[in-house]
Amino acid sequence: MPFFSRFKLAAKILFLGEPRKVNRNPIPAITAEEVAEARMFFPRDKFFIFGHARSGTTLLTRLARLHPEVHCNYQAHFFTRQPLLKSLVNTSEAEEWLTRKSNRWNQGRDLSPLVMRAVADFIMEREAAREGKMIVGDKSPSSTIHGQAVRDLYSVYPDAKLVNIVRDGRDVLISERFRNFVEESKFLTSEDKRIIAALKNDSAPFAKGAHSIFTEAFIRRVAGGWVKNLAETDDEGRRLFGENYLDLRYEDLLIQPFKEMSKFWKFLGVKEVDPSFEKILHDEMSSNPDEEWQSKRNEGIASFLPKGQAGNWARLFTEKDKTLFKDVAGELLIKWKYEKDLGW
Repeated sequence: MPFFSRFKLAAKILFLGEPRKVNRNPIPAITAEEVAEARMFFPRDKFFIFGHARSGTTLLTRLARLHPEVHCNYQAHFFTRQPLLKSLVNTSEAEEWLTRKSNRWNQGRDLSPLVMRAVADFIMEREAAREGKMIVGDKSPSSTIHGQAVRDLYSVYPDAKLVNIVRDGRDVLISERFRNFVEESKFLTSEDKRIIAALKNDSAPFAKGAHSIFTEAFIRRVAGGWVKNLAETDDEGRRLFGENYLDLRYEDLLIQPFKEMSKFWKFLGVKEVDPSFEKILHDEMSSNPDEEWQSKRNEGIASFLPKGQAGNWARLFTEKDKTLFKDVAGELLIKWKYEKDLGW
């Protein structure tokens, strides 16, 4: 570099300071050694429940923590909804601080993965300790970030277990639609509001699939999201977590809760599953807090749809709804054995 250019740069640094980086380098994954160190301070086994919104993640959480060894709580969204856990360290300023050579605590390595791990571990273990339980997890629906959520999880918790709950995308579509209706979502279009008004005026044509509760745009958007989320989560879950990945079908949970929850708990590593849990599970499933909440929020709309049931789509889908859904997601229904072919 010519002398004059070096002189200009030195003067600029003298008066303005070192230039700031605009973007930080990629956050490194936690190492096996760092995982072992973290577990010395936070020894509880961790699990995470993913699943597309309206797929039964809340029900699975309620049932999971009935076991005396297992605690689970709702929606920290460490990896599944912006701004995400990594927002704590995902700036050039944070990188500079956590990698600074004069910071002898970092031992020459970016401390970012340890910061993220310590924060999430403390949040979960604090509550599990109060409950006296040694296995703890978070349930956070993943509907927008898809496979990246699994990759981000693995970069911080390669030793955790991932559970993916899957529900028939047609019932996901209906549940999501009525959630928007009941909550009077700010994203409702004028056509959506027209459908709501018609539904309140006379629900009979909608109840037998003569009139559609959907717009074409809604079906394509939500069905497309369901396909992308399920395909990516399952592919990445199997690839990264291997035997520490489990998929459960919501419909199987409704039909045989004790069998499915026994599989779930044993996957988490509990010491035993007592047969008496069958009655406890039955009693818990007889209540539906989500249905009660929606009834209080907007009873006129909420009462139209029985909550938590499988197969509501069969009476509510019009022929056009079926055609649209098949076009977007028909093949995935077959893959997950919801249908044998496209002849439904």
